Amino acid sequence: MSFKHQHALYPMGIAVLTFNHVEFNSLNISFIQVDCKKENSGQYGQQSVVECVIRKSEEVKDLTVSRVVWKKDGLILLEVHNNQPRSMAGYSFAEPSWNNKSLNVSLLIANTAVANHGNYSCMVMTDSGLDNKSTSLRVTAKYGKPSIHTTAANTTPSSQVTLTCRSQGGHPKGQLSWFEAPNGQLVGNVETAAEVMPNGLFSLSSELTLPSGRDASNYTCVVRNARGGKDDEVTGTIPNAGLGQDPKAKNTDLATKVVAPLIVIGSMIVGLLFLVFWKKWCKSKYTVQKVNRITVYFFSTEYWD
Repeated sequence: MSFKHQHALYPMGIAVLTFNHVEFNSLNISFIQVDCKKENSGQYGQQSVVECVIRKSEEVKDLTVSRVVWKKDGLILLEVHNNQPRSMAGYSFAEPSWNNKSLNVSLLIANTAVANHGNYSCMVMTDSGLDNKSTSLRVTAKYGKPSIHTTAANTTPSSQVTLTCRSQGGHPKGQLSWFEAPNGQLVGNVETAAEVMPNGLFSLSSELTLPSGRDASNYTCVVRNARGGKDDEVTGTIPNAGLGQDPKAKNTDLATKVVAPLIVIGSMIVGLLFLVFWKKWCKSKYTVQKVNRITVYFFSTEYWD
């Protein structure tokens, strides 16, 4: 074969090799898989782990990780390239001695906040392929013990009393419920108001309005988390009617209670005196004499005697 022929065949050989290389890449063959826990749970103010591990096929005997990228809402939290990690403050690998041979690529959050709640993605590139998976973290915080504040009307016994229950420091949004003690009967149609505090946690409040013209009763306020579980409870007492009245109103009531019986007793005495006088008058004798068309009644001398 002449040099010319060899020269003519050489480009063809190059073309064949290039074609085979492109065909291999187009298959996108990967011998690894990133396996992530679908939903992870974290407690507010505690460490949380978003779990992901690398699964390799039997064909892979030795695996080297070249790149790892953890993201949340498009923001890179942790990245490793050529075994050189860099991360935002508070984020690291859950495995303390992580290196490019480690299969555990789980993300550790040092101090979990409400902002950490949401979806995450983990991309892993190795010498045996790459994979990218999504996962999520659900941040929860237990609600604090509720407190009950009583607002009693100070006018009449028929006025109303309002019990206000408050609980805060929980996440996600919870619910307040009222129960009548001691029978534990649920009080319906009572709404819960929720406000987001600066740290992202919720503050809950609920008002229960009841008439005060009754015997003292106990009511229990229960705070429940987003999944319906009870976090805590507190019991408050409705004061008797008249408690918390204005001093002037109390004095008026006292005067009424004292004067009313005296009026009744006085009326009875006057009535008895009138009855005695009337009986004596009926027994007396009198005469009637007409003088100048004027009728004059004279009591008999027996009466005057």
